[in-house]
Amino acid sequence: MMKTNLYCIVLALFFQPVVAQEYHSDNLETVANLGEYMAIGLSVSADNRVFVSFPYREGKPYKYGLTEIIEDKTVPYPNKAWNTHAGNEKKRFVKVQDLYVDANDMLWVLDSKPSSGGSIFGDDGKAEAGKFKLLKINLKTDEVEHVYYFEDLDKTVSGLNDIRIDTDKQLGYLSDPGQAAVVILDLKTGNTRTVLQDIEATKANPEVVLTYHGKEMRNKDGKPFSSNVNGIALTSDNKYFYFKPINKLNLYRIETKFLTDASLSERELEAKVEDMGEVGITHGLIADQKGNVYLTNSVDYSVKYFSPKDGKVHTLVQDSRLLWPDSLGIGSDGFLYFSCSQLQRQSVWNDGESKVEFPYQIFRVKLP
Repeated sequence: MMKTNLYCIVLALFFQPVVAQEYHSDNLETVANLGEYMAIGLSVSADNRVFVSFPYREGKPYKYGLTEIIEDKTVPYPNKAWNTHAGNEKKRFVKVQDLYVDANDMLWVLDSKPSSGGSIFGDDGKAEAGKFKLLKINLKTDEVEHVYYFEDLDKTVSGLNDIRIDTDKQLGYLSDPGQAAVVILDLKTGNTRTVLQDIEATKANPEVVLTYHGKEMRNKDGKPFSSNVNGIALTSDNKYFYFKPINKLNLYRIETKFLTDASLSERELEAKVEDMGEVGITHGLIADQKGNVYLTNSVDYSVKYFSPKDGKVHTLVQDSRLLWPDSLGIGSDGFLYFSCSQLQRQSVWNDGESKVEFPYQIFRVKLP
């Protein structure tokens, strides 16, 4: 009983709402002002080209699905045709969710519009199929080289969210909060395999409710925001795959040699997952060349990083402008780039009233 009471006290202390206070860092630099357009996906090429995606939201400002930031302006990428708002959905963007530049400097674009059953915004009971595709774009030619359509995925429950590419094994790793799982895509065949489904490490903790200035993040029906496995990271040597639900305090990882071993049973595979300890409530993840894993945190307006060398979490930057820091990219210029989606300020979580502060912005900060 004493142990249980102590656990409850620790949880209560941890989840005390963040008081309204101002944070400021001179190290935070603005890369681009986006006006009323909400960015979500972001990645940076080897020569520091910055790519940003904008998810289509009905009734909200929307211009392009995917852009390159050139001199503080958003230029449609790879061309205007892919960014049209109507026509063949196999030849245009529907809802670009995530971007990733791999070790070979190829840009991968995850165009993911989950069904209601796979959405982190909640299931409204409809079993309509989601729409998913993954584009491989050659940054030297700015041409789409291949498109994957996830033909064998159950699109009524899937909610593909983030993508990482293992260039050694020719595999893609995707977080799927809809299935509380990791989806492995074979880049040679286009076939997928769903693993680590509904285990403790991939499921959200219902007791973890995001809270801002004393107000819980809930929709009009009182349902709290909740996401199963969401942010993912792959180390530069392709050895470790990190993953984490938003509504979970701990960070997890697994060696890719186990993750990709189809001979292992689900129970055997789960046993290979390592619990790296508490890192707090986080969103996007990315790993640098040193193996540090960066984690964005909207609750305390920060970007932190987990160092595998000392097993500790360090704060890289904390600033009140970091309103739901989201996707990350690492440039060869020594900067960490990231978007801020202000998700907690959207009307759906504020009784129908938008609390968004314009302009939406892209930031960067020096790596440690």
